[in-house]
Amino acid sequence: MAFELHHRLAADCFLIGDFSLCRALLVDDNRFPWCILVPRRAALCDLHDLAETDRAALFDEIDVVSRVLKELHGADKINVAALGNQVPQLHVHVISRRVDDAAWPGPVWGVGTAVPYAEGLAEAAQLKQAFKL
Repeated sequence: MAFELHHRLAADCFLIGDFSLCRALLVDDNRFPWCILVPRRAALCDLHDLAETDRAALFDEIDVVSRVLKELHGADKINVAALGNQVPQLHVHVISRRVDDAAWPGPVWGVGTAVPYAEGLAEAAQLKQAFKL
């Protein structure tokens, strides 16, 4: 079985590019600079499904994304979450938060209506460059 991106992630995000392990995506909601990392392995649901070396690679890639989002967007806090309640494919959210954002201090899920990027492809390209992909 080969890796295939879940249709919901593909529909809700812009492609940034591929790290050594994960496909990097930009969620189409400019209220919160928000990336999703999806390990390019077939049939994964939870973090413990990853091989040990892949778990280490995933955390290295989360670190890169976190640092770039913090620098580019002046984040007060970076949230990292792997829920999978609506999309069963293993994926990790890396969300740039500010004390003045629309959901602070609560979680971003279910708050207001997403505001699509006017230039989502340009934002994804900027992140691709910053991530050195």
